[in-house]
Amino acid sequence: MGVQVRQIRPKRTLPFKKRHKTTWIGDNDKQKSLKLDDLKVITTLGTGGFGRVNLVQIGDDCSRSFALKKLKKSHIVATKNEKNVKEELRILSQLNSDFIVEFYQTFRDDHNVYMLMECCLGGDLWTILQKEGSFSNTTTQFYTACAIEALEYLHFRNIVFRDLKPENLVLDAQGYVKLIDFGFAKKLGIDGRTTTLCGTVHYMAPEIIRNEGHDIRVDSWTLGIVMFEFLTGDLPFGGENSYAIFKNILAGIDTVDFPENVTTSAISLIKSFCQEDPCKRLAGISAIRQHKYFNDFDWDALVARTHIPPVVPKIKNATDSSNFIDCFSDEDETPSEGMSGDMDWDADF
Repeated sequence: MGVQVRQIRPKRTLPFKKRHKTTWIGDNDKQKSLKLDDLKVITTLGTGGFGRVNLVQIGDDCSRSFALKKLKKSHIVATKNEKNVKEELRILSQLNSDFIVEFYQTFRDDHNVYMLMECCLGGDLWTILQKEGSFSNTTTQFYTACAIEALEYLHFRNIVFRDLKPENLVLDAQGYVKLIDFGFAKKLGIDGRTTTLCGTVHYMAPEIIRNEGHDIRVDSWTLGIVMFEFLTGDLPFGGENSYAIFKNILAGIDTVDFPENVTTSAISLIKSFCQEDPCKRLAGISAIRQHKYFNDFDWDALVARTHIPPVVPKIKNATDSSNFIDCFSDEDETPSEGMSGDMDWDADF
């Protein structure tokens, strides 16, 4: 894994019970018989260094659509990320939460591996934030709460996400937020720590930058960064390059000026998330819910999905991609040559 630089582009007894399981294809036999060739690409929803995410449907059935994450084997092998892609698949196959995008199955061919996922056509929060400029306190409260629910589910299973940002938060048809892209996620060992340097530069916690080892509390740090971004439309720690950004992050949240429209309770929560010392960071989900910022928020209604979202996206039909930025970049389909390493690393796809 590596480091991403932010790209600028146009009380519950069973807290983790899945209440809205999707029956996506009808029955297990049909699911098992689905082949890559059965999928018809409608458009591209997003692109990245490893590949792209396409909006697809099964044959001519336009009543349902899915997101197909396509990863280039050549790039995965060249960057020695075989283990990380396998970890992503392993984690996704174990998840079942209303606040995390649903994983269905995998495919592979000579040049790529694929993950078929639930498609949330409401768009990602980064794109929506660019259009709105910033979010109101009520909207920020709702979106942050959805992210907290997703992270609680992961942390309960000792999984650290490490890449929380508006691009990785998407709206479903009802306006609820779901977490996507588990490329940096990791199941922690018995000691609950890891040392990998990874993440998106503007959101990285100080302990990752210092390579001191980190745990699930890095996700609390990024919650603070994302909250600030929601409320202001800007990032708290900027700079001309990665070094400058890291320097500003290490200078601490107390060096950041908050706009006058940000409430004192929001500032308090952001600063509680962004404590330099992880041991002083607000990380326990129960403590987060009890923070004064959420005094008037109905967590039970959120989990029951009876909380009215601040925005219900406009989606014409199951193949409407209008809430996503058009991606016109050409794909290089040149056959990969000379791939080395473990030639069976993709056997699980």
